[in-house]
Amino acid sequence: MTRHLAITCLAFAICCAGCSREPGETVDSSDEMRTRVVTTTGMIADLARAIGGDRVNVTNLIGEGVDPHLYKPTRDDVAALLDADIIFYNGLHLEGRMGDVLARAGADRPTIAVTERLPEERLIHPNDDQDQDHADPHVWLAPELWALCGNTVCNALAEMRPQDRAEFQANLETFQAGAAELDALGTSAIGSIPRESRLLVTSHDAFNYFGRACDIEVVGVQGISTDSEAGLADLEALVELVVQRRVPAVFVESSVPRRSIEALVEGAAARGHVVTIGGELFSDSMGPAGTPEGTWKGMVHHDIRVVTESLGGTFPPSNGQAIPENLE
Repeated sequence: MTRHLAITCLAFAICCAGCSREPGETVDSSDEMRTRVVTTTGMIADLARAIGGDRVNVTNLIGEGVDPHLYKPTRDDVAALLDADIIFYNGLHLEGRMGDVLARAGADRPTIAVTERLPEERLIHPNDDQDQDHADPHVWLAPELWALCGNTVCNALAEMRPQDRAEFQANLETFQAGAAELDALGTSAIGSIPRESRLLVTSHDAFNYFGRACDIEVVGVQGISTDSEAGLADLEALVELVVQRRVPAVFVESSVPRRSIEALVEGAAARGHVVTIGGELFSDSMGPAGTPEGTWKGMVHHDIRVVTESLGGTFPPSNGQAIPENLE
């Protein structure tokens, strides 16, 4: 009798365990075998998926059109971080308001800045005194540097899943080959812009790495971070530059309010120079999910095209440089 009762209790416990899920919820056994990755930005999520493939389940925190400089984590974000197997964040003070939460989560799981192994000499340090101790964090806008960040992601995933190291390495090589194509496209397309027109004016100073990679001068209304407004004197100096250089177009950004660029356009018009808004660029955030711009390759490809066409260049360039594949 005792043995029968024990068996009955065990069966009941197993049944209860199986019924503990929410109504309608199903469990995919393949999901349970994947490494739970949490990322702070869409660009990092895209990188983790490209390298991790089917071996990872990626959750991203900061969504489309959201400024990571100003982002404050929610309660759900904290829960996701504490449930992760591994966390990837950008570093270089991009996620300035998430520092405490990332430190807390990092006590119990690998929490890795994808930029941590970039050579110091490859980083750009801003000229303004306010941010002089911090390197520019916008490294994803230079394909060559973002490809190097892929090494950090690959190594970290391989340490967690050594049996899948060869697969991660193969995925990394594919990703880096695509990044090299994108880098070549940027150099060729931006190079088709007449030299006197090769000035990129944006909402904030996010495109320094892009400018160095593509050989175009870059100026932002605001500094590296969007945490503070541009001063009146800064805006007037930029209006003067736009007027003197006869800049044909300036650019807004998807994650930054338009008002500073609109004020710049109005200031130039008051000085007798008509400058248009050439288009919207993706800087700190990717485009909508399910579109080419909703991927890292797609967002950079979009930025190259919009800048080239708005400033008088030819896209695709006349030398036949191919558009990188696998933009989805």
